[in-house]
Order: sequence, then C-alpha cells, then structure tokens
Amino acid sequence: MRLFHTSDWHLGQNLHGQERDFEHACFLEWLLVQLKTHLPDVLLIAGDIFDTVNPPLKAQERLYDFIISAHEQNPKLTIVMIAGNHDSGSRIELPAPLMRRLRTHALGRVLWLDDGELDAERLLIPLPDAKGKIAGWCLALPFLRPAEVTGAHLGDDYLRGIGQVHEWLIAAANAKRKKGQALIAISHAHMAGGSVSEDSERSLIIGNAEALPASLFDKSVGYVALGHLHKPQKVNGEERIRYSGSPIPLSFSEIGYKHQILDVTFQGQCLVSVEPLLIPRSVDLQRLEAAPLADILKALAELPDVDLLAETQRHPWLEVRVRLDEPQPDLRQQIETALQGKAVRLVRIAAEYAGKRGSDDTDEDRLIELDQLTPQELFSRAWQDSYGSEVDEQTLKDFAVLLQEVQQEEQQP
Repeated sequence: MRLFHTSDWHLGQNLHGQERDFEHACFLEWLLVQLKTHLPDVLLIAGDIFDTVNPPLKAQERLYDFIISAHEQNPKLTIVMIAGNHDSGSRIELPAPLMRRLRTHALGRVLWLDDGELDAERLLIPLPDAKGKIAGWCLALPFLRPAEVTGAHLGDDYLRGIGQVHEWLIAAANAKRKKGQALIAISHAHMAGGSVSEDSERSLIIGNAEALPASLFDKSVGYVALGHLHKPQKVNGEERIRYSGSPIPLSFSEIGYKHQILDVTFQGQCLVSVEPLLIPRSVDLQRLEAAPLADILKALAELPDVDLLAETQRHPWLEVRVRLDEPQPDLRQQIETALQGKAVRLVRIAAEYAGKRGSDDTDEDRLIELDQLTPQELFSRAWQDSYGSEVDEQTLKDFAVLLQEVQQEEQQP
C-alpha cells in the first residue's frame, strides 16, 4: 500500500492582505500530476485545509475541484481529510455524504454515543489497495477541542481526555483489523519535540498543555501523519511519526523550509519507506534584513527590473526591514519609489529604531500606575518605547493640540 501524506494547505490564506490563490492553484496542479504519476492508494490531508473557519468561496472551489479531478483521473484513490485548528469541523463534514461517492472521507469532529463511549466506528476508515483488498485502516483524529474530550464521562482534564480518545480509538482499530493490515493515524496536533515556525502557527496551548506526547501512538500504529507544524520533520527522530509540513511558505519565517509531501510505502503492516517529494515554489518570498535606510534603498535599486514577458503573479513577495534613528514619515513613499519598475511585490515594511529597549527589560521595569501620569507623560513614554529617543518639543506641542481637540469634542452635548 502506498500513501501520500500532506497537510496545512491553508486555502484562502492572505499574506499581509495579498491573496495566495495562484500559489495554491500551482500546488494543486502539481499534486494532481504526482497522483497520476505515482498512483498512490491513499491521499491524506492532515488538517488546516482552509486558513479560516469561514473560507472564501474561491478557496472552497479549489478544494472540491481538486477532489473531483483527483477522482476522475484515479477512481480507485481513497482520500482522507481531517479538520485542523484553523478549520470548522462542521464545515469540513458538511459535504461528507457527497464526497463519499468520490471515495473521500471528511472528518471534522469526534462524537460520543449515548452510553458515553467514543463513536470510534466513524473515525476508522478502511484503506483498500489497487486490487480493492483492505490493506489497512486509517485512524482519523481531527483537532480535538476541549468541549469534545471533556465532560461528564471524561472529567475536565483536557490531556486526560485526549489520551482516552487515542486509547479507545487504537483499541477499536486493533480489534477490527485482520492479520497483515496496517494501522495509519492521521492527526492535527502539536506533538512534544516539534519545531514551530516563528509567526504563522497558532498556539495550541490549552490548560497549560502546549504539546502532546508521542507516546499517545503505541507501536501498533505503523505511521502517524501529522498536521499543524509547517516545517517537515520527524517527531523525536521517529521515522513513523512525521509532519509533512505546508505546501507553500505561509510567512517570511518559512522561507528556508523545503516544502514537500511524503510518499509512504507499506508492505503488509510494516512501514517500508518514507520519501519526500519536493514541491516546486511558484512564488518566492524575499526579505531584506534590517539595515539603515540608505543601505535598504541601495539594495532595492539592485533588484531585477520587470520582465514584460514574465507573469506578474510570479513576482516574489517582498518584506523590507529598516533600521532607523528617528521616525521617517515618508518611509513608505521612499521605498515604493525605489521599487518602481522592479520585479517584486511589496507586502510589508518593518521599522526598527536604534536605542529601543531590548528584551532584557523586566516586567517590573514596565509597570506604570496610569492614574499617576498625565496624558503628555504617557505619550512621552510611548514615544520612547517605540522609537528609542526622547520626544521633541514640536511633537509634544502637536500632541497637546490634538488632545485639546479630543477633550473639546467629548464635552460637546
């Protein structure tokens, strides 16, 4: 049996207000080619299919058009997808009856039977091979929210509830499978030991529990296809417990990631190999690291000019970081002027100020009794904290004028 492990598509994502639909379309076209070339038996999508619980219509069309195309070119392909923390479990499951006709299983929630037992049957998906014989079982574990794993039967301990769900589901899978059939889990969670990207992954801290132990998956589970962390990686070095990572860089902190899907092969119940298939990057992300404005403007001037024959939607996204001694009111204008005719698309400017407080400041240093400070003093402190220098006299006068106007407006009936 052969499986493709993918996750964290984040369809509908914006990068600082710029939509990524073209990049997602390129990825899905590439994935269709890989499915046609390698003919896996199963495609796993381990959560965060969409970027928000209410994804744009175009993002939903991308998903369902892809599923239809994948089924048309390979009617024997089984697709299993689960909801992540960015997804609405109900939305993911809504078209499930229709998708089952396309051999696609969509799981968004865990449910409980009237007697308090886990409804494990709906979370166990048979995985047929090319000959139609059941070669394994998929244990589908969508992102587990506290309300789903706590309550009258499980108590209020979130981690204990998660552990119980895993224990019951694995026991049900072992009871159902026959000799030689593999167990493959698909889950969306932050596992202990996983490397997190700087600024594009929502924290899953709930009840002081930031990461789940890999011991939740005992050795009877031959492979664990994880989603949530965007960097491809093994968990604690285990070959069988992996994050495939996101198909495109979802923030500038992910520029260096080698985005990929994982090609997983089983012989009977034994894991044989896990091979990455690298995803070509349709649009690059570029970042100019913090430097004085003069150096930044020089670097911008050296960027390649627009090629009139090239597709503008393939121009790199650009983040510019500038180190300043004092505020520059026309900073954006200077940067945009320098970028005229350049083959990049500016999405973010980040300014850093010399002398700004560093991370060594303690919380006690920052504590202020607000009622003991005048508005001018608060403004001066905010200026110092933002720009690392004393506010000048003219700016203080301008602030006083604005403050007076606001106070007059508040006194009007």
